Amino acid sequence: MTTPFHYEPGAAQGPVPPPECPAHGLGTGPGGLRRLYGPEAERDPHGLYDKLRAEHGSVAPVLLHGDVPVWLVLGHSENLHMTRTPSQFSRDSRRWRALQDGTVAPDHPLAPIFTWQPVCVFADGATHERQRGAVTDSMGRIDTRGVRRHVNRYSNRLVNDFCQEGRVDLVGQFAERLPMMVMCAILGMPEEYNDRMVRAARDMTRGTATAIASNAYVLDALTRLVQRRRREPADDFATWLVDHPAGMNDREVSEHLRLILIASYEATANLIANVLRMVLTDPRFRARLSGGHMTVPEAVEQILWDEPPFTAVFGRWAVGDTELGGQQIKAGDALIVGIAPANTDPVVRPDLNADMEGNRAHLAFSGGPHECPGQDIGRAIADVGVDALLMRLPDLELAVDESELSWIGNILGRHLVDLPADFAAREPQDDKEPPSMGKPNLPRQDREVQPTVRRTAPTPGRPPGAAPPASTGAMGVPGVPGVTSTATVTDESGGTSAGQSAAGRIPQQRSETAPARLWRAVSRWWSDN
Repeated sequence: MTTPFHYEPGAAQGPVPPPECPAHGLGTGPGGLRRLYGPEAERDPHGLYDKLRAEHGSVAPVLLHGDVPVWLVLGHSENLHMTRTPSQFSRDSRRWRALQDGTVAPDHPLAPIFTWQPVCVFADGATHERQRGAVTDSMGRIDTRGVRRHVNRYSNRLVNDFCQEGRVDLVGQFAERLPMMVMCAILGMPEEYNDRMVRAARDMTRGTATAIASNAYVLDALTRLVQRRRREPADDFATWLVDHPAGMNDREVSEHLRLILIASYEATANLIANVLRMVLTDPRFRARLSGGHMTVPEAVEQILWDEPPFTAVFGRWAVGDTELGGQQIKAGDALIVGIAPANTDPVVRPDLNADMEGNRAHLAFSGGPHECPGQDIGRAIADVGVDALLMRLPDLELAVDESELSWIGNILGRHLVDLPADFAAREPQDDKEPPSMGKPNLPRQDREVQPTVRRTAPTPGRPPGAAPPASTGAMGVPGVPGVTSTATVTDESGGTSAGQSAAGRIPQQRSETAPARLWRAVSRWWSDN
């Protein structure tokens, strides 16, 4: 069968560029095709997408690890067509011609991602409907209010671990830990939460030499859980899958739990890290959030457009010869759902600076019959987790220059390595209580100064005397800019709230402290739920 690619392993190659040619750089491989892995792809994925779009249009030939050729779908409408047409583009990886002819070995670094498993993401038709139905029904049994209580409790617990230090890595100490704690609780395996589980979940999707071993560690823990739930049912997600009328066997249940755990963890950890990075590095973003012009859920939705937690999903496999985006796709070709490039497709988003909060036309959770069924759980973890963190530590500031931040990436995502932040040290709080703004640990001389600051003008963007909306979240109750000592802030309604300390710790774009009745409303809401 002929191939649409200029290069396939074992095929005759075109002219080899001279040594001094840029094509010999790490970003290009045999036949001049661009690599979707390596330093260039990790350093500037959006720049790579722009080059591919300019060279090939909405569908581009690229190379995976080992220089295996696949198609990357860049266009928004082309991605929608591919994900919504399983009769043309199957999720069954056994169709991949490169697997059939031995080009891709079983120990390929991305094997945990593409190796066929008895789960709904690799199935079509009736099998997909049966397995996906069990997952969807079980997802529907999750108590979202209970999840939010879990998130608040675990967020407080994580903040307690570092709140007395005045310095934190928001990736390693918060964003990477909170989703795993919550998902282990939802699945019914809180005792399995540990550092190794977090590391294994991260490792599995990075195409490393240890990815297969990490996959085995996670799957072993989930297999033990399934066997235990066969003997001892409980009110958790694992039991619901075991008992579902779809009649899944143990392997099917274990593999679906692995899929749900890793996908939810990876997506939510990246989403939380990306939101917090924007809060700490983008004054306009933070000002809109702190001023009540954007809620935390709206901020999350904006990030799902600009920096989706998964940049791509591998993959789809052509059922037969077809055409997509002007390219001739052959039966058995592999295709990648290009989430990040689709979200920046100039056809649907000509102005990348336009505010997109509230618009859910992005492809952050893919589309079609395989669209992520747990996206609302991921949103809830991110919304509540970010809100709880900023409620506890409203004076967070980036501790390094933005240029010092770094990422590692693969075909699936781009992960922030760390996010160092400073704040005024605080005492731990009871993690059974709702999060609140803890008082900073201040020097004695600062504590003795207790001036009263009266607000003389209403907060911009709201009528005089109006409280910010309850959905504004933690950033609607920030500290007071310019106050150099602890202060009791009196608002126009006569309420008071503890002011935050330290000139230079609170960014200038923060608005004045919101009325105390907002916090009373939040407390009442917490008690009622």
